[in-house]
This record gives sequence, structure tokens and C-alpha cells, in this order.
Amino acid sequence: MFKEQRKPDLTLLFVILILLTAGIVMVYSSSYVWSEYKYDDAFYYLKRQLLFAGAGVVAMFFFMVIPYYTWKKYANIILIICFALLLLVLIPGVGLVRGGAQSWIGVGAFSIQPSEFMKLGLIIFLAAILSANQKYITSFKKGFFPCILLIFTAFGLIMLQPDLGTGMVLVLTCMIMVYTAGARLTHFFGLAALGMLGFVGLIASAPYRINRITAFLNPWEDPLGDGFQIIQSLYAIGPGGLMGLGLGNSLQKYFYLPEPQTDFIFAILGEELGFIGGTAVILLFLLLLWRGIKISLEAPDLFGRFLSLGIAAMLAVQAMINISVVIGLIPVTGITLPFLSYGGSSLTLTLCSVGILLNISIYSKI
Repeated sequence: MFKEQRKPDLTLLFVILILLTAGIVMVYSSSYVWSEYKYDDAFYYLKRQLLFAGAGVVAMFFFMVIPYYTWKKYANIILIICFALLLLVLIPGVGLVRGGAQSWIGVGAFSIQPSEFMKLGLIIFLAAILSANQKYITSFKKGFFPCILLIFTAFGLIMLQPDLGTGMVLVLTCMIMVYTAGARLTHFFGLAALGMLGFVGLIASAPYRINRITAFLNPWEDPLGDGFQIIQSLYAIGPGGLMGLGLGNSLQKYFYLPEPQTDFIFAILGEELGFIGGTAVILLFLLLLWRGIKISLEAPDLFGRFLSLGIAAMLAVQAMINISVVIGLIPVTGITLPFLSYGGSSLTLTLCSVGILLNISIYSKI
């Protein structure tokens, strides 16, 4: 079943490289003003992004040549390591606090974000157990509940940091995997009711989350406080018009939109490249999702199908949430835009994930 190999999905690879190149260009364009001010080096973020991208591309091609079914053998070990990292980051003195979240572990001059590892680790583990026990997924006790318990245990640890954005991506991705495995809709309806209560509880337990909701509903009520970031994001996208102000000509990166090279890089892209540039990026993500679904449908075994679907869904969900935040459709969550936003472990793990997806495409009938 695994002897016949083909070339990897070149369309998918082409899309990834385009997004990655666009990300490098936009990281520099959006950050050089802030880099010059903060580090006296206009190329500070660009140099680091090039380093992350280079390491990520090497890792992508490395993962691309490892037969994807190898990961099934080590799914348990991978998940244990991911849970250990999530616990480690919560230890005072070990976990680093940035932006109010204790989500990083320092490693020399760099840092890693364990929640990023958990996203991929849980996808691999879920793909393994769903492929081995799909016949039980319609049973609440034997199939559905164990999966949900595992997902929300990981979500709970991520929320202790707290990191609602990453937690949302993880939960939505895993729910897509469980649903496509054949879980009953009635089980999801019951879970949705409990989830709504839990979501209300999470919001009520932290005043800053309530402030984000009110800022989303009416950001102009507190334009210099909680509504500041979304207002500046909309001020960036609005003047972009159809063609944009031109690459490098953003005004919002001049200390209006805070650290625009991270979560709100799509706002700068929209300002400089306009509706056409923003639409092109969205279409590239849709093309990536389509190729991921196609690879999943043509994968030679259930593990490959669930694994490729999980990776494609993770990237699509994260992109959808990030762009929705930037254009004001949902409250601020604090997650990066895959391939485009500045980031170390986020970008590297994303490229590792698509490396696995490309390997599955080698064995798929596409």
C-alpha cells in the first residue's frame, strides 16, 4: 500500500512558498519603523524572520521525506512530551510572560511556545486513535467522550497560561477531525451547550476578556484603551482601497498599530496592497485548504486521511480567526497569521506541519 510513491503536491508547495515569501516581505515592511526605534536596526525583525523561515524550510523538507505513517508509532510519546511542555511553561521562573500570558519557555536567545507543539502533537495523536478506533466514535462512552476529554484537558492547560486564541484553534481543529470520523451530531449539540456555559464562565472569570467583548461591540467607547488596536486596524484597511497605498507606504506602522508585524500584519498588508492583495492572500489559504482536503480524500489509509485533514484544518481555522479579528468580525484573540506573521516556534512548527502534509501527498492518488 505504501510502496508506490509520487512527487509531492507541487501546487501545495508553490502556495506555501508564495505565502512564506509574502510573509518575509510584509514582516520587513510592517516592522522596520518599530525595529529602528526599539533596536536601532531597521532589519532586526527581518533578519530573525529569515532565520526562522530558513530553519522552518529545512525542517519542512526534512519532514517531507519522513514517511508519515512513522508518526503513528510515536504518537503516544509525542503527546506526553507536549503535555510535559505545557506543564513546564506554567512553572514560575521557567515560563516567560509576554503580553500578560505565560506561554513561552526561554532557550538561549530564543524562546519556544509549547502550545504550538501541542496543536501538532494532538493532531497526530487524534489521527492515530481515530484511525484505530473509528468504529467506536458513534459511542459516547467508548469513542466520543475519551476524545473530548483529551482535547479539553489540553485546552485547559493552554487556558492556564492563558492563551484563548491558540486554545480555540486547537479545539476547533480537533472537533473537525472528530466530526469527520463519524461522531454523532447529538453528541456535539450536548457538548455545544456545555461549551457555551464554559465560554461564558471563561469570559466572566477574566475582566480583560469582558473588555475585549465590549471593545469588539463598540471599540469607539474606549478608543485609547481596549478599542485602540481594532480601531487602528480598521484605519489601516480602510484607506487601502482597491490597490493599496503601495508596498512600504503604510501610515499605521508609524506607532499607531502596536507591533504590526505579529497578529495584525494582515491590516498592514491590506493598507499597502489593498483589497486585491488581501483577497489574493485569502485565495491562497483557500487553495491550501482545498489541496489539503484533496490529499486527505486520496490518502492510502485512515491515519493519513485524518492527519492531513487535521493539518489543513488547523491552518485554515487559524487564518480564518486571525483575518476575522483584523477586519473586526470577532473580538481580539491574539493569534498569528500562518506563514505571514513574525514568529519563531509558530512559523517553524507550521512549516513542519506542512512538511508532513506534503509527505502524505507523495502517497496519495492526486
